[in-house]
Amino acid sequence: MDIDMPSFATPALPLEKTHLRIGFVALSDCAPLVAAKVLEFGHRHGLTLELCRQPSWAAVRDKLLSGELDAAHALYGLVYGVQLGIGGPQADMAVLMVLNRNGQAITLSTRLARALDDHGTLQAAIATLERKPVFAQTFPTGTHAMWLYYWLAAQGVHPLTDVESVVIPPPRMVDALARDTLDGFCAGEPWHALAEARGAGETVAATSEIWPNHPEKVLACRRDFVARHPHTARALIRTMLEACRWVDAPTHRDEIASWLAKPDALDVPREFIAPRLTGREGGKRFARAPLPVSFFDGGTVNYPRAAEGRWFLAQYRRWGLWRGSEAATADDAAIAAAVNQTGLYREAAALAEVPLPPDTRTDVLCDGATWR
Repeated sequence: MDIDMPSFATPALPLEKTHLRIGFVALSDCAPLVAAKVLEFGHRHGLTLELCRQPSWAAVRDKLLSGELDAAHALYGLVYGVQLGIGGPQADMAVLMVLNRNGQAITLSTRLARALDDHGTLQAAIATLERKPVFAQTFPTGTHAMWLYYWLAAQGVHPLTDVESVVIPPPRMVDALARDTLDGFCAGEPWHALAEARGAGETVAATSEIWPNHPEKVLACRRDFVARHPHTARALIRTMLEACRWVDAPTHRDEIASWLAKPDALDVPREFIAPRLTGREGGKRFARAPLPVSFFDGGTVNYPRAAEGRWFLAQYRRWGLWRGSEAATADDAAIAAAVNQTGLYREAAALAEVPLPPDTRTDVLCDGATWR
């Protein structure tokens, strides 16, 4: 087993808690958590990690709020939804770092994908269906819901009136597509690869086409956990930075795919995980694979930029999920500054010798809109 990592000296800071229960959902982008556990990166920082697979993002939310989980691999938008109390309990939340960018997709049923080929536009393809189309995402305020809504709107399809949007845990989506109770879904891998392998659907868009290098999963916890355990939180960020660096090395992607295939992780054959995790494939419709999932990229992946949190707030307003105050810009900036633990991340990154990317950047989305 190849562990090509620099040796970091850990300062003598007493940890408030040393055994952490970390939640995850069965998606390929939980790879850094699996690597951190298998290779025990936490031990050099005084931590023992216990990985806890969860059946859904709602379970991740509930167990973070109850304290059963200390932290979790979580949808960026899940954190902000809980912070605002949209559709469930409200709690002050924290984004410790970004775990990955890109790597999600939209798959249509084979019937709808063929109709898209025949008719040229999604609007025309949907008109061939005998019922209102049903599209699935994984959590009402999550990243997958926002990517799906944004993509549909860019195709001229209103995501709340022209289609029925439902929440389904990622491992159940392929079966729903195969049973013809679903016309499309947005989620992470390996479920798109599995849908194509079963002939149930075809991947028609990668989320990196919607927003290149978009933030995806984050390392999340309740904000009072950070307040009570600041040294532990800092050590956890350092641990996960090391894991993200390790996973991002091309020579390690195939190795981590084998670990992800095991029953206590994704429980999916390795051949459905490795091609898209390594960036070799993106689906049979792609002449070239889209931007691959990225976990580190010299540290540019992981900085919890507050502007990216503001993007989710803007989408919640757009789709009527949240009104907020009239002073939207100031209000959103204050919320994002409180949720995204940029100061704590900077401290951990400095200790881990991980460079910081610029605090601001300009992104161009698929409809030509810019965000900064």
